[in-house]
Amino acid sequence: MSPDPRLDRQSIVTSDGLALRSERLVPEGATAAMVVCHPHPLHAGNMYATVTDALFNVLPAEGIATLRFNFRGVDGSDGRHDNGVGEQNDVTAAVAALAEAAPGIPLYLGGWSFGADVSACVVDDRIAGWFLVAPPLRVRPLDEMECGPDPRPKQIVTGAHDQFRDPDDAREAVAGWAATKVESVPMADHFFMAGTDQVIAAAVAFARP
Repeated sequence: MSPDPRLDRQSIVTSDGLALRSERLVPEGATAAMVVCHPHPLHAGNMYATVTDALFNVLPAEGIATLRFNFRGVDGSDGRHDNGVGEQNDVTAAVAALAEAAPGIPLYLGGWSFGADVSACVVDDRIAGWFLVAPPLRVRPLDEMECGPDPRPKQIVTGAHDQFRDPDDAREAVAGWAATKVESVPMADHFFMAGTDQVIAAAVAFARP
């Protein structure tokens, strides 16, 4: 199958000068946008990981401009893994790139696992809300997840059988967060070999309330 002609593979550049591989799709008439961040780089995570790939492949068809990228040190991106610290610069660069490519529409920040935790640490005026899939809530300390007290909406979607932070534990961990909803996907675990369709449906509903 030939690539979508709208697919833009231009690199994005971080504030500390690293070039990151990225892909973005901006459908005509897009009404929202979402950056999607991948799982842990030290456990084979990259922008083609299952949930990240599913979101990127479906959201543009729903009118949602979407950008995915490889964190620093991953599969052609400059730099080296930085335990979720330098990766916050990567997320900010991705937000800036998608905001420029799809101006004037709400932009949401999404991520899966490691990508969710790093996303939760990034607060930027261009972000309309956070969509966090199976965040372990331990890649960085909870008090560094600055989205927590922010009044903008946050949705956490996690598998009912998540091995790292089950739904009840997630609800307890974020009990003090503002405007936060935790949704459980039956039959799913952290890796979403089942239930990916429910993650996609939740992402579409969140970005198009």
